[in-house]
Amino acid sequence: MLSPRDLIGLLGRSRSKDSVARKAAAHPQSILQDFGNRIPKYLDDTDQGKLIYPACKRTPSDAGGDVGAVWDHTRLEAMRYVMMVPGSGPEQLIEPLRQSELLDAFLRQPPHEDVVIDFTSSTMINLAIAIGAGFNWLNNCAVIAGVDRAKSSGTLRNFRKIMVQAQQWWAMDGAVERSSQMLSESEKPPLMLYLILTEYTRLAKEIAAATLADTTIRLQRARDPTDLAR
Repeated sequence: MLSPRDLIGLLGRSRSKDSVARKAAAHPQSILQDFGNRIPKYLDDTDQGKLIYPACKRTPSDAGGDVGAVWDHTRLEAMRYVMMVPGSGPEQLIEPLRQSELLDAFLRQPPHEDVVIDFTSSTMINLAIAIGAGFNWLNNCAVIAGVDRAKSSGTLRNFRKIMVQAQQWWAMDGAVERSSQMLSESEKPPLMLYLILTEYTRLAKEIAAATLADTTIRLQRARDPTDLAR
């Protein structure tokens, strides 16, 4: 598991070498739009019985039973919580001017074990609760899939440490301007969206690997479900 400082450094230094189209797809607004489009469709498919839900209960012979689909769908299941926050909630995950407030709200929010949540009148508190619910969902799936506890335990505790590091980054003079410059250069500032997506993606990958007993080098090298489609 990456240390908090390593993760902040990785997000800041990683420079995409992909095509223009893939760089655009990695922009925070494009990421939000993608999840906003795909999550409702995925949930509709599960409601209609087209896909076994949760994805961590699938076998290779099931629809969506390949490791890439289980990885992707498990991440969708976790991301749905923040995407469900009313109003402009999801947009706050990528708004540089709101990052400090969002981080403060998350760190003040006591840990909970809920995967069914009730929203309040505060957007920031709602996002904090939703982020925790996403981690709880992934932890529950990890138990179902039989993920090695060494790869999943302490995830939320470590993430809270990452939030402290991010808080310090955004407290520095010129952080908002620096984040805009980084995005223009296809780098990743520590926006909350990138931070939760990095951890959700890592956990969902472990769940998919355990669900289908996949230990191939190809999966180990993949950083995103889309890498397996190429």
